[in-house]
Amino acid sequence: MVYGTAAREFYQNELVGIRNDGLFKEERYIVTPQGADIEVEFPEGAPVKKVINMCANNYLGLSSHPDVVKAAHDGLKAKGYGMSSVRFICGTQDAHRELERKLTAFLGTEDTLLFASCMDANAAVFEVTLGPEDVVIADRLVHASVIDGIKLCDAQYDSYKHMDMKHLEKKLQQFADKRFRMVATDGVFSMDGDIAPLDEICELADKYDAMVLVDDSHASGFMGKTGRGTHEHCGVVGRVDVITTTMGKALGGASGGCISGRAELVELCRQRARPYLFSNTVAPVVVTASLKVMDIISETTERRDKLEQNTLYFREQMTAAGFDIRPGVHPIVPIMLYNAQLAQDVARDLYEEGIYVIGFFFPVVPKGQARIRVQLSAAHEKEHIDKAIAAFKKIGEKYGILGLGKKEIIDKYGM
Repeated sequence: MVYGTAAREFYQNELVGIRNDGLFKEERYIVTPQGADIEVEFPEGAPVKKVINMCANNYLGLSSHPDVVKAAHDGLKAKGYGMSSVRFICGTQDAHRELERKLTAFLGTEDTLLFASCMDANAAVFEVTLGPEDVVIADRLVHASVIDGIKLCDAQYDSYKHMDMKHLEKKLQQFADKRFRMVATDGVFSMDGDIAPLDEICELADKYDAMVLVDDSHASGFMGKTGRGTHEHCGVVGRVDVITTTMGKALGGASGGCISGRAELVELCRQRARPYLFSNTVAPVVVTASLKVMDIISETTERRDKLEQNTLYFREQMTAAGFDIRPGVHPIVPIMLYNAQLAQDVARDLYEEGIYVIGFFFPVVPKGQARIRVQLSAAHEKEHIDKAIAAFKKIGEKYGILGLGKKEIIDKYGM
């Protein structure tokens, strides 16, 4: 026996409870490369089905771009498979520093440090830069990895209401006696597609001598006129002290993350950050592919522009069809359903129509905020989007939710 009977029964009952509450998350198995058209096995053992992928973070359609794939193959031959070490021992190649320089130039910062993921970057930065004399004031909807990173440091932690600048100012006033104040926010909030008002945040930071940290994972590569991110979209390039972001979404979709910002903060992370010092470096094949991604997005905004057009079209058509969606301009488009079981049922029926989306529900979002999160991509053509809209209309009619708002949907299906 590996562990006690009581413990095993407890965990089994927990899983039963998750299923009974309609909160059990089922995984799908993609048997093709990532793209607009994929083939999926679901449920496990079922025949493979061709579907349109409407829920990937593949914003720029670069996950399987032939030039990126070729760069990965070339990198594998030239640089090998893995480094078998951490950066400061023998895990740094010239390609790693080249990618850091390209990211620095693209993001408009002073220096950049690579990590295995943005989650690792968020786990690193707070512990290194803040101490017990300091405070972190975070938006209440920041990504879980930001909260986890904050918990690893000794600074006091407080929060402000989501994107509420008056409340943030009160918090900055409240902690005026602290040595350092850091405001932490997502650039784009992943569940709703909300864009943080970085211009206002930076104004308050200047007024109260605070630092600003932005997790820009859902913006790097496509937000802003040239795709540099939320700080470009809001006109504050050079005013954000720390940006954490990922290469696992728009920037190729594989893995890897970084801390980018003030040179001394980045260097301090290079010297002291535990996820950097005690974890293998990003694989060379990912680095060489990411270098090609940086070249592609630096040479033209064609993909970013197409994504913007796809987003506008989908949002307009879905709103006209009568769906309750969060307003905005980001390619994250939440289709609000409020009921967890309804979100799963709608997603399952859409899958049968050839549209691959996922229902989001507690604990990923708060109870009563269940939804389907559609994500547009530059890989989507108009025929992809039109087919998705037609399928949504058909399933929306089946469940009688077209034209209904939050109250009506909850009255009909509950929370």
